[in-house]
Parts: sequence; C-alpha cells; structure tokens
Amino acid sequence: MVDLPGVGANLQDHLAAGALYESRKPVTLYSAESPLQILRYLLLRKGMLTSNVAEAAAFVRSRPELTAPDLELLFAPVLFEGEGLEPPSAHGFTIGVVLLQPQSSGSVRLRSADPFDAPAIAPQYLSAAEDLETLVHGVGLARQVAAMPAFEAFIGAEIEPGDVPVEDAIREQATTLYHPVGTCRFGDVVDSELRLRGLEGLRVVDASVIPRVPRGHTHLSTLMVAERAASFLRGGAVGEPELLGATV
Repeated sequence: MVDLPGVGANLQDHLAAGALYESRKPVTLYSAESPLQILRYLLLRKGMLTSNVAEAAAFVRSRPELTAPDLELLFAPVLFEGEGLEPPSAHGFTIGVVLLQPQSSGSVRLRSADPFDAPAIAPQYLSAAEDLETLVHGVGLARQVAAMPAFEAFIGAEIEPGDVPVEDAIREQATTLYHPVGTCRFGDVVDSELRLRGLEGLRVVDASVIPRVPRGHTHLSTLMVAERAASFLRGGAVGEPELLGATV
C-alpha cells in the first residue's frame, strides 16, 4: 500500500557471547527442576525456581576513554547452552558478555506479497570489525571475573571458549539477546506520534521505532513507547508529561 524504503532497514540487536565454566560444587540451577525444588516452589514459593537466572550484572567500558558502557556482563549460576533452549548438561556457571552498542546493522525484508511467507531476516552480526573486537575484550573481562578469589572454590574448567580462539568461539557461539530494534525508526518510517508515514489510521507501537539500540535492555524503552502511544490515542498533547495518570 505504501512504499517506504526505511521499513525493515536499520535492524539492530544486542549480540551476546560469554564464558562457560564447570562448577566444583552442586550449587547451581542444574538442580532447579528436581522434585525437591519443584515441591519447594509449589508449596513455599521458595528455592531455585524463584531465580531470574541472571543473578548479577555489570555495565562496563571496553576502553577508558568511552563516556558510557559498551559492554554488559551477566552472571548466571547455570550453563547457558544451545541459546538456553537445551537443559544444562551439568552443574556450571555462565558469564555472559553483551555488546551494547553494535556498529553492525541488518534488515528484515518481505520474500513475497504472501503475508504467510516467512520474512528474510539478515541481522548482519559482526559485519563491523569493531563489534568483534569489543566482544573479544568482553570475554577477557569475563575470564578476569572468573579468576577472582571469590570464585576459586566453585569454578572449575572453562568449557567455552576453552582452547578455541576467542574470535572463532564468538563467531560460532554468539547469539541474540532478543533485543531487536530500529526497523521502523522514528523519522524515516513513523512521525513523532508514531503514525506511519503515507498511510492514515496506522501507528507502530513497539521496539522497531527505536532508532538506536539502547545501552541497556529494551524492556523499559519499549514500555515508554507504549506509554506515549497511549497518550496520543487519548488525545494528549505532544510532550505532555503524563503517563497513565501519573505526573512525572
């Protein structure tokens, strides 16, 4: 109905790599689905199943001259294997490394006019050389954390990257953190009130309107887009500082 070249362009995402370690003690979420832990959760709402998995996080700079963090470290008391779609194979720990400000960008395109055809998604991860360099630095930081005295009694052998060159391991194992943004960005595709340019009666209200992937997780940013959309639909003035009845 409307030919907008910006639709589907500018796809950005947080790419994640990391370091996986064996655990010397049976204290990880490998046991989270044991009968005892299931019973504790069902009866008391306690135990391992109350974990959010990412038990600790740090936002860090890969270079001291940066004005803000470009990496996130996530600690999980479990082996994050197969993009988290596989049960952990043993007791272990993961220190994830998230690229917060990727320079690479990709696209989402239609394969045909049939809406049931799967789209052609080309994330173009690591197409910018500096993205790989930053992740390599992040894995180095993860290894430094794992080598700290507080972990000495718990962390065993490194499973990933292990003996594999870090660059190769990242290219092989890195995965999305499920934070895609940008394919219907402000200005190019939608106007300041989220209305699709060139077509009346349609607004885009999701993370795709965010023009640049934020340095943190996209949840809060997406909530704010939705709050503003709610204000527009209620007829609130542009710039009105009111969110669902709360003055901020």
